[in-house]
Amino acid sequence: MLDSILRVVGAYRLYEGRLSAQVQAEPVPSHVGIILDGNRRWAASQGLANGIGHEEGANRAEELLDWCHELGIRTVTLYVLSTENLERNVEELLELFALIEHRLASLLSDQRIVKYKVKVRAIGKLDLLPQSVRDLLSAIEVKTSAYEDHYLNIAVAYGGRAEITDMVKAVAQDVKAGRLSPEEITEDTIGGRLYTSYLPNQEPELIIRTSGEERMSGFLLWQGAYSELVFMDVFWPAFRKIDLMRAIRTYQRRTRRHGK
Repeated sequence: MLDSILRVVGAYRLYEGRLSAQVQAEPVPSHVGIILDGNRRWAASQGLANGIGHEEGANRAEELLDWCHELGIRTVTLYVLSTENLERNVEELLELFALIEHRLASLLSDQRIVKYKVKVRAIGKLDLLPQSVRDLLSAIEVKTSAYEDHYLNIAVAYGGRAEITDMVKAVAQDVKAGRLSPEEITEDTIGGRLYTSYLPNQEPELIIRTSGEERMSGFLLWQGAYSELVFMDVFWPAFRKIDLMRAIRTYQRRTRRHGK
C-alpha cells in the first residue's frame, strides 16, 4: 500500500515538474483573475458541511500566493464574494464573514506579503461588509500601500455592474461640476474611475473559473473584455498548482488578437 502511494506521489511530482518547465518556457500572464467557485458543492460531494468547503477554499487561496509567485505572475484578482452572495441566508453569511475576518487577520501578519512586496486592495461595495471586516481590509491596505512588486486584489461584495454604475456616477459628477465635458470622455476616462484604476495592468490576460460553470457572473466586466477565459471542471477546494499551470498552458497556446 505504501509503495503504491509513493509511486503515485512520485509520478505527480514528475508531472508537476515537467508542466512547470513547459509553462515557464513561455511568457506567463502578468495579471490573472480567478473566480473561486464550488466550495459548497465540493463540501456536498464529500458529505461535509458548507463551512468546511469555505474553509478549504480559503486554504487554497492562501497556497495560491506561493504558486503565483513561483510562476512569475505579478497581479492576481480573486473573486471571493459577490454582491449576489450577500443574499444568502443569514447563518451562512455570518459564517462566511467570520472566516473572511479570520483569514484577513492572518494575511495582515503574513510575512509573504512583506517578502514579496504585495500591495493588497479590496474592491467592491465595501460598505456592505461588517465593520470588523472593513477595519482589517483597511489595515492591510495601509500596511502594503508602498509595495509595488506584486498586487493582490480581493473582490469582496463585488459586482461588475455595480462597479460600472459607480464609474458612471463618478463621470456624471465630474461633468455636472464642469471638470469634464461629454466630448472628453474616453476609455481612459472610464478606466481611471474603476475600482482597479490603481493597477499598472487593469486588464487580466487570463481569467479562470473553477467548478465547471461557464459564465463570468459579473466579474471584471469592463477589464475582462478581451481576457482569455479558461473554465475548469474542478471545485475550488480541490484546485491544485497543476490546475493553475494547465490553465496558463492553455492561455499560452492561444493567439490573442483583441478583435483585430
